Amino acid sequence: MRKNFAEGGGLRKWVAEKWVDIGAPKKNGKYQPCGRSKGSKRKYPKCVPLAKATRMSSSQKASAVKRKRAAGNPGGKPTNVKTFT
Repeated sequence: MRKNFAEGGGLRKWVAEKWVDIGAPKKNGKYQPCGRSKGSKRKYPKCVPLAKATRMSSSQKASAVKRKRAAGNPGGKPTNVKTFT
């Protein structure tokens, strides 16, 4: 069930969350911040809040990243892909 923005902080809470790229983990188990700089050669990022990233299994992360990258980036706009199928 999806929460209404009026409940529990809503949009302000969503913006304040720390978003990380689960497709580019660091060797120490941490994550890189979400996004890429212009001209970056890094692969297409799959971003989720840090709290969700820590709850996901490694197979769930791999599946989400695979689907995000398969969707591509037509037209320059970000493509949304469900985190869980």
